[in-house]
Amino acid sequence: MDAHELVRAWRREASEDPEGFWSRAAAQLPWFRKWDRVLDWQAPTFRWYAGGMSNLAYNAVDHHVAAGRGSHVALITENERGERKSLTYAELLQETKRVGAALRAMGIKKGDRIAIYMPTSAEAIILMLGAVRIGVVILVVFAGFGAGALGERIRLAGARAVFATDVTYRKGKDVPLLGIVAQAIADTPTVERVVVLRRTASTDRVRDEVSWADFLAAGKGADDSHVALEANEPAYILATSGTTAKPKLAVHTHGGYQVYVYSMAKWMFGLRPEDLWWSTSDIGWVVGHSYIVFAPLLVGCTTIAYEGALDHPDAETFYRIVERHKVTGIFTSPTAVRLLMRYGSAPAKAHDLGSLERVFCAGEVLNAPAWEWFQKEALGDLVPVIDHYWQTETGGPVVGNPYGIALLPIKPGSGGVPLAGVEAAVVDQEGRELPAGEKGIFVIKRPFPGLTARLWAEPERYAKDYWEKVPGKTVYFTGDATSIDEDGYVWFSGRADEIIKIADHRIGTIEVETAFLRNPAVAEAGVTGRPDALRGQVISAFIVLKQGREPSEQLRKELVATVRNELGPLAVIGELNFVDMLPKTRSGKIMRRVLKAVILEKDPGDISTIEDEGSVEEAREAWQQMKTSVAAGD
Repeated sequence: MDAHELVRAWRREASEDPEGFWSRAAAQLPWFRKWDRVLDWQAPTFRWYAGGMSNLAYNAVDHHVAAGRGSHVALITENERGERKSLTYAELLQETKRVGAALRAMGIKKGDRIAIYMPTSAEAIILMLGAVRIGVVILVVFAGFGAGALGERIRLAGARAVFATDVTYRKGKDVPLLGIVAQAIADTPTVERVVVLRRTASTDRVRDEVSWADFLAAGKGADDSHVALEANEPAYILATSGTTAKPKLAVHTHGGYQVYVYSMAKWMFGLRPEDLWWSTSDIGWVVGHSYIVFAPLLVGCTTIAYEGALDHPDAETFYRIVERHKVTGIFTSPTAVRLLMRYGSAPAKAHDLGSLERVFCAGEVLNAPAWEWFQKEALGDLVPVIDHYWQTETGGPVVGNPYGIALLPIKPGSGGVPLAGVEAAVVDQEGRELPAGEKGIFVIKRPFPGLTARLWAEPERYAKDYWEKVPGKTVYFTGDATSIDEDGYVWFSGRADEIIKIADHRIGTIEVETAFLRNPAVAEAGVTGRPDALRGQVISAFIVLKQGREPSEQLRKELVATVRNELGPLAVIGELNFVDMLPKTRSGKIMRRVLKAVILEKDPGDISTIEDEGSVEEAREAWQQMKTSVAAGD
């Protein structure tokens, strides 16, 4: 069979007998007790593998040691300062036991929540595993969020303890965290202890502080055994970005989540025990949970975790790590690809990347020009660069090109096809299913094991936000604007509420940004719609240029012509603003609602998740200069 036939057969198996399909998938993992029922679906919520007893962290660590693979390297951590650690599975088990015993000595027990405000480091990953191993529910908060975002998440979760470092490392600087922690816990009555791992001689202190060393020492002699947990008990809760409203705390479980991320590790990423796998994400995001920590360890391979900027101290850092560790598989983001693209392909050519077999991207759409540069120029067309799509709520991939089953022909700019067990459709605002090629909203018709079945402490919001958005249908609403072509490939064009409507024509923000990236001068582009009396809306664009390129009126005209050439006359550019950086979340997603707020001269609202607040002011200044120039007739 060719690749298409293999993938169709795989998807058909899941569609024709979903419960049998997911039962067979679950059987690939160890269980303390087999489940009584594969799926209990009582809309809007559901339970997977009810009655089954397992433990996500036990299967990620203890299981491999028991199987005789204790000497295999489990975890390599590195930071931008060149500090490195390596732990075998046996060493990782010893450390996770120490953490579990210390948590119990502190009085933290099964079902309690702890908040982890630490960078991507060995200690943080050990803490995640050690807590989950004893049934403690973890809430990891990206170590870069401000006090408001951190405090809100701690309160929503009801965390009993907070774990933090005094600093994190970013672009050669020590970024202090304890002041943020102190402010965040000022109004969090559930917090009893703050455990601090100190990396500097800072004298800053927070209330109820315990040192990392004292925390571990107190656990000496305490119970370090794992616990068996029912499949639907929570392993972790993780906030969605919270860029438009109060963040939602998605719940992921010991059963369904574990089965899904392990299965997709095999099917989507082709992960195997001999891999040296590097996900460039952060543990504060779902990608970090699923594909830095849990899935690679469930598979039994070596996972690499990196703290710092991928272009610090220089543009060769990314490629240097691949060469040093002989990385076989990479999971990175389109934002990272566009960052590397700024520096050209020379840094890649300076390193031996011969170990690398495949690269995956997710986070936003990997625009076709960025794909072409990374695939063909940086990596010499020697390995596939594969885009795919998922959300915090899905736990793992839902659309992609299943490398581990069969690599389909890559269509640059497409996220791939719906993966096995994901019954997807595109619908309009009235819930009508749309034919191939028509744009609508991407929905999923039935639960799959990775999908969150509830929000922490907000059951009504869960139903309203996810399962009751489409009139007359019980489908999971992703909120993403999409079309599916005749070959079944999915094309995402932005969030449904970000679609630009120009004279009754609908155009996606991603489509316009991709068109700008066709011009060799452009490193990044962010666009939004601006109200226009004649056309309804026109495009307002914010452009970051590559190194060595300078803004000019001639370049502005060239860029407008590039978009017109790509998309036709319907793509009316109202104005084009040159900026040095775009407003992004700290996970790298462009905050287009901030761009919209700038051009409407409104308050951008909650920007607690923004990477650099200076980007907002820069966009405002560019917009004001543009208005002044237009008013002067320039």
